[in-house]
Amino acid sequence: MGGAPVSDQEQAGGHRQVGVKDVAAAAGVSLGTVSNVLNRPQVVSARTRLRVEAAMADLGFVRNESARHLRAGRSSTLAYVLLDGANPFFTDVAQGIEEAAEAADLSVFLCNSDNRAERELSYLTRLEQHRVQGILITPADPHAAILDELPQRGTPVVIVDRTRGGDTHCSVAVDDVLGGELALLHLIENGHDRIGLVGGPLSLGQVRDRKHGAERALAATGRDPAALLHVETAALTVHEGRQAGQRLAGLPTATRPTAVFCANDLLALGLLQHCVSTGIRVPEDLAIVGYDDIEFAAAAAVPLTSVRQPRRKLGATAAELLLRETRETGHVHEQVLFTPELVVRTSSQGPPRRGITNPPMGAGSAG
Repeated sequence: MGGAPVSDQEQAGGHRQVGVKDVAAAAGVSLGTVSNVLNRPQVVSARTRLRVEAAMADLGFVRNESARHLRAGRSSTLAYVLLDGANPFFTDVAQGIEEAAEAADLSVFLCNSDNRAERELSYLTRLEQHRVQGILITPADPHAAILDELPQRGTPVVIVDRTRGGDTHCSVAVDDVLGGELALLHLIENGHDRIGLVGGPLSLGQVRDRKHGAERALAATGRDPAALLHVETAALTVHEGRQAGQRLAGLPTATRPTAVFCANDLLALGLLQHCVSTGIRVPEDLAIVGYDDIEFAAAAAVPLTSVRQPRRKLGATAAELLLRETRETGHVHEQVLFTPELVVRTSSQGPPRRGITNPPMGAGSAG
């Protein structure tokens, strides 16, 4: 069919957006004057500026920021592709990113990949098409090719809560090997010999690093690293923590751990739920240490010992690195590694009860 093409001032449903031409006609000024009011109001007389602003208000004019930034070749938006929107750790990291972006007068798109590589790729493709100023990402695979391709095409990328190796990208992470070591040393110092690790899948770099740290602590204290009982989980969720509790319940009493290090707090909270519902006393019968120190850790039925990561600082630092990369010529990539901290609470305090048989962990419902 014939007719004029739909302009960028048209909306779906046949409703026409008010444009700068409409404002100029209503205010009786030129297009250039309207542009100056929008972009350089200091060069327009107060009387004219007020007339143009009144016309904008009367017509319901809304500035098309996307078109303006596309014309300028620079967006005022960053994006964070997070790994798991259900995990409070990542929402805390996102808050740090938002705070840094707000200070720079920028907005942030939040995208949840749900640890799915194909979904992550789809988001990255769309974000590049929207010409975001830069992308922060906690990737499902930190070595994915798209993470190299985006900067080559002009979209800077900063890796969050992952280490990638080399100096091709800025990255911000926490020393997870040290974190795992801190957790195990704490349990060893409290007198535990039979210690378990709950976490997985091992395809996640953080889980591998935390497990390595736990094994390093055992070796450093003269114990066999192979003695660490690893209950691998399919995901880092509360549900998987409860399932791990049921699996531990099936072990013979003589080999059942008296302490467990969980690869994140959600697993630890799920394990704690199982213990509470089945009459297992924490920490008397089973000491538990988590990882991340999310807000819910301190508020649990038994306050949870956890390895703390500086979540908001992690996000804010990553955003600052990204902003620096977008503004500097000759930018040198930085790899920032924060030091974790063990926060001791009730769930791991006190030595294991010697000579007392743990109650049957399979009793009752896991909830």
